Amino acid sequence: MNDEYDAIVLISFGGPEGPDDVLPFLRNVTAGRGIPDERLREVSAHYDRFGGVSPINQQCRDLIAALELELRGVGIDLPIHWGNRNWHPMLADTVAAMRDDGVTNALGIVTSAFSSYSSCRQYQEDIAAARAVVGQGAPTIDKVRPYWDHPGFLAAVTDRTDSAIAALDDRERRAARLVFTAHSIPMSMAATSDYVAQLEEAAHIISTRLPTIAGYDLAYQSRSGAPHVPWLEPDIVEHLGTLDPATIAVVVPLGFVSDHMEVLFDLDLEAANAAEERGIRFIRVPTVGTHPRFVRALRELIEERLDDRPRLSCAADGPRPDVCAADCCPAPIRPASPTN
Repeated sequence: MNDEYDAIVLISFGGPEGPDDVLPFLRNVTAGRGIPDERLREVSAHYDRFGGVSPINQQCRDLIAALELELRGVGIDLPIHWGNRNWHPMLADTVAAMRDDGVTNALGIVTSAFSSYSSCRQYQEDIAAARAVVGQGAPTIDKVRPYWDHPGFLAAVTDRTDSAIAALDDRERRAARLVFTAHSIPMSMAATSDYVAQLEEAAHIISTRLPTIAGYDLAYQSRSGAPHVPWLEPDIVEHLGTLDPATIAVVVPLGFVSDHMEVLFDLDLEAANAAEERGIRFIRVPTVGTHPRFVRALRELIEERLDDRPRLSCAADGPRPDVCAADCCPAPIRPASPTN
């Protein structure tokens, strides 16, 4: 085994774990955007419905535990650390702890499979910022490539979907339509990344593995920001309103590897309610979470970097490079608010 790396670090978005965490967490998420606390308190009501707790942190703990077992099973004995962008454990604190533990060179895995500024490059910026805060002795951290095209990730999404519709009979399957969802992003951000193309190709691959389904669509969710800024559409709620009431909507949160507030609130509440009002039967597929095939995929991504093993990909043009180009997925330029 290549001894270049002496640790793994899981890097995620983070989420509140109690009511007192919600407003500080939202301030971290929106830092630098000038959003008043009054608006953040409106958003915090989403968290209040779930006791002020986002499931994402616990899902990170569960994923780490599963990955530790997976790595141990193939003789990879590397500690796994964990740091977040927006809530504790904060990434800078994690990097400091890694330095104190003697880590010099780590391999980073982010809980985002697709490429865009916010889901890929911003995590690289987070790593650089955390290392700058820690200063001398901060370990280097190399991020694994985007893995939306990895056979294991796609197999896990497919299996989750197939399990969710297993109880449907042949007639119901012919009425079932897959609706893949991903986090909406500004059109300006989408234009400088392969985000949409990757989602479209992944959705196509998965749909071909479920041939008895009526068809599929790609919709977006969790839009935020100024209303005058165009974001990717259609919104999932609006899209459900266009479906025939006889449709069985099988909603697949393709753009998310674990449940968090956007999945719980925007899908399990808002989208489910919209489907009910339309008379549409609504089935929400679980995220990949700790699905064994997904956990194995993460192990295989690690082995790519440890042992120079073949880089597995279902993409038509092959896997993304380990190191992104300097001009890949640039930071968006935030437009000024309109004036009267």
